[in-house]
Amino acid sequence: MTEIEWWDYDDAAEMAAAVAGDVQFIIESAIDARGAAVIALAGGKTPVPIYEKLSAAKLDWKRVTIVPTDERVVPLGDPLSNVTMIAKTFLPKGARVMPIVSNAAADYKAAGRSADALMQDLHWPLDLCLLGVGGDGHTASIFPGPDYDEAIAGPKERRALGVMPDPLPPEAPVPRVTLSREGIITARALIIACSGAAKRKVIEQAIEQGPSSKYPIGRLLADVELPVDIHWSAE
Repeated sequence: MTEIEWWDYDDAAEMAAAVAGDVQFIIESAIDARGAAVIALAGGKTPVPIYEKLSAAKLDWKRVTIVPTDERVVPLGDPLSNVTMIAKTFLPKGARVMPIVSNAAADYKAAGRSADALMQDLHWPLDLCLLGVGGDGHTASIFPGPDYDEAIAGPKERRALGVMPDPLPPEAPVPRVTLSREGIITARALIIACSGAAKRKVIEQAIEQGPSSKYPIGRLLADVELPVDIHWSAE
């Protein structure tokens, strides 16, 4: 059974400071161990305060490669682009921020294959994967839909793939490219950051349900071999 440790905070600012400190330590440890760090960061609004805190850390940012845990199939610079948001914070620090979808593509499957080829050139396993969780229990862009089984149980060597959520989320009704379950759970460190009572309830249910969970986050966590830190803020 996966070892889960919950860290509770009163507000997002308190959580951001704690998570940023943990991520800084992970990056420093990776640089000390092998001269570089490769991390995957979540998109969305919840982690923005974390990234603002983290970007102020005195790190050798030129030795840090950042990829998004998932990306919408939209052009770079689009308001929906996760890597654009991440790049605005970390490129000025000198980090290498790697897009996994370079251009909008009609064929999201091809976009996924291209992303997987890019990912194969990185150092694996990831030093860190920082995840968020949606109110429907999705994480990264592992959503219910026609590509769900492939994202959860595809070949172990696959790092990323294209997915079509069903139904499409109204706030971003586009196909996605996501890290695969295997790419996520093999990371040296796995952190989840989320807020609000509803998401906590979903995660708790998902963990309790285990491998048979109806939630993607539950399926993903069921066989994680390393301890997982879940940072949760009330608001």
